[in-house]
Amino acid sequence: MLFEILRHTPTWVFVLFFVLLALGYFQARPRTAPRATIAILPSFMLMLSLYGVLSAFGVAVTGLIAWLGGAALAILLGQRFAAPRDASYSAATRTFSVPGSWLPLALMMAIFFTKYGVAVALARNPGLSAVALFIGCVSLVYGFLSGLFFSGVLRMWRMARPGPAQAPGAATEPDRI
Repeated sequence: MLFEILRHTPTWVFVLFFVLLALGYFQARPRTAPRATIAILPSFMLMLSLYGVLSAFGVAVTGLIAWLGGAALAILLGQRFAAPRDASYSAATRTFSVPGSWLPLALMMAIFFTKYGVAVALARNPGLSAVALFIGCVSLVYGFLSGLFFSGVLRMWRMARPGPAQAPGAATEPDRI
């Protein structure tokens, strides 16, 4: 059965899988990035998870509400944590120094395999696309995973906000957490 599933998987799915693996590998390495650049991949994953809901269930109110709820919950929970310990922001260069982490790869793979698993389940049992509980659970998972991913960006951006003792653009040394 697994071989049949893989055999009927479109080529672009395998390409996407390897692209996500490569992106996850690069996220595991320390890097320096401008403010907007650190949001590109999490924003893409947010849109990919929303696309997963829309492509599987259409504009189902249950799916959209569950997706929004999952994303909001993850973002709220994620904001309770600080940015990575070795992360820093330089106001002089307006860039972040970001330590490497395997967490983005894990979240990307979780979103990818959720989407893949849902596609297989719907191909085997198309009636699931009308089951409210299935729609709600899958959409909640999509929203939660992508919300966790995006909450990291928000934590990083929070580092760049000037504090009470710091005027905008006044810092010359990187601000460390």
